[in-house]
This record gives sequence, structure tokens and C-alpha cells, in this order.
Amino acid sequence: MTLRMGLLSTAHVHTGGFASRLSASDEVEFVGMTDDDEERGRETAAEHGVEFYEPDALLERIDAAIVASTNVTHRRWVEPAAAAGVDVLCEKPLATTMADARAIVAACEEAGVRLGLAMPLAHSVPARRAREAYERGEIGELQAAVGTNRAWFRDRHLTGWSADEEHAGGGAAMDHTVHIVNLLRRITGEEVTEVHAEFGTMHEGIAVEDVNVLSMELSGGGIFTLDGSWDRPDDWDYWGDAALTLVGTEGEIAVDVFDQTIKRTRAGEGIDGVYWGSIPDDALLADFVAACEEGRPPLVGAEDGLRETAVVLAAYESDERGGPVEVDY
Repeated sequence: MTLRMGLLSTAHVHTGGFASRLSASDEVEFVGMTDDDEERGRETAAEHGVEFYEPDALLERIDAAIVASTNVTHRRWVEPAAAAGVDVLCEKPLATTMADARAIVAACEEAGVRLGLAMPLAHSVPARRAREAYERGEIGELQAAVGTNRAWFRDRHLTGWSADEEHAGGGAAMDHTVHIVNLLRRITGEEVTEVHAEFGTMHEGIAVEDVNVLSMELSGGGIFTLDGSWDRPDDWDYWGDAALTLVGTEGEIAVDVFDQTIKRTRAGEGIDGVYWGSIPDDALLADFVAACEEGRPPLVGAEDGLRETAVVLAAYESDERGGPVEVDY
């Protein structure tokens, strides 16, 4: 039986990508979408040629849903979906508080539905190869890790809320930390035990951090630094990066998920980066659909969401205190 799917909220900048993939998939029936902003929801539904429904009406018609809402409202969308027996693929971060994150996980567990996180890096070919190499012991014992997830700031204006603490729960650290922490956890199996974070704001007109550097300790004794800033110049040729270097006693592994780009130049138009590699978002959706059909957990699921939320919140506490903070899982 074809999996019936819908979109819960159209607030997120990734809404268009999700909708396009659902429409193109032969594995799902894209039933429609809903939104607490009816005008926005109806416009988006019309753009993608699907129906707009009231929330309860959509939940009655679907088997699984993607939550693409503002960060602070994930719980408000996931809980009724779980109660309706609908499997959920939720945008990251899972939540902006541990109370909400735990409530989301509890709701899904009690209802017996699957919970996946929309974090595609673990699905990428470079990440899979890196994990295989690490598990073969090619670099020995992990000593240090260095990660970057830097992006254009200009994209924050596309939603109207991504750089607004009231709706996003924070700035660049809330947006980007989870991706690279998840990538490190997925490849190495190690956990972040302590975070020392420093935040800054370089763009005018925003009240959240757009620059952040995290220095972390790992469960195996190694160190892990991460730059997850919105600091790419507006005229940079590509939106950003997602990279992780693992340094061990016997060698190192360098992972760059979006390095497969062709640089294109045109007179008077500067440089444009065209990505030609495999698309991790495609693999993310395929894994979630397969998980629903096979009755298994998604590759990136509830426990990942809880642990990465805890690391992010420790980073904010660290910046506020001005010193290192132990991660409270």
C-alpha cells in the first residue's frame, strides 16, 4: 500500500524541498498540507498542486507527516500527529527546550509511531564511507575532531523567523550545531560531555548570534571544535558547507558533504557554485519512507534528537555563563 504523507506547517525554508520530493516520489501519495497561517498554507499548497486541509482533517487522511514548522512549535504539531497514529519526520532541532524534546519523544513512544529527524548529513555518501573507514580502525583512536557548518546569512530572511529568538529559539548555534554533532556521533559513536561556547553577532539588525564557536570534550577523551556560523558572504558561490575532520592516533578522515560542486563564472555575474553530487535529502526521505513501511526506526531518530538538543542547550548556557558546561542528557 502506498504511504500517504502530508506536510504539517509550511513555515520552514525547507518546505519547498520537502513538497517537491513528496510530489516526485513514486513511493508516497502526497495528500496535502496544513498550516496555522492559512494564507501561507493555501498559497504553498497551490504552488505544489495539492489540497490544503485543516489540521485534524489532514491527520485523518495520512499515514505519515513532515513537520516543517518554526522551531518552537514542533511539539504543538508532533503531539496531535502521534495521537492520530501518524509517523513523523520532524525538522531540526527536535525542540528548543529539553522539556519539549522529551514530551515529543514520549508522545511518539506512547502512541507507537516512528519519529525521525530531518538531518540529512548522516545519509550522505561521504558520511557512510567515513563511518566504514572509522569502524575499520583506519585512524586508530580518536584524538580530535574539527567541524564546520557555515552558511549565508541572507537565507535567514526567507522565512521571516529564522533569526528571531521568539520563533527559532536562538540563532546560528540553534540552527547548525545539531548537524555536525549528529555527524560526529554517527561516525564515531562518541558523545559530547562538555561544551565551552562563545557567541557573537556581526550582522546589524538581529538580536541573535550569527557567529559561534564551540569547544567540546568527547566521551572518549578527545576534543571537538565546531564553527556553525552564518558568516558566508552574500556573494559566496555556494550556500555553505558541512565538513568534519577526525584526527586519530594512526591518521585522519576528512568528510565534506557538499564538496561536489562545479564553479561557474559569467561576465559581470561573479562565481556560481553548482552542486552535482548525490543529494542527502533524497536519501533522508527514502529512509523515512522505508522505515514506515518496514516498521523500523529511521536512521536519525528520537534518541539523536534528544542528545543533540542537550548539546545545543549546553552551548547556550555556556555562552551565558562564560565557561564550560557539562551536557545534561
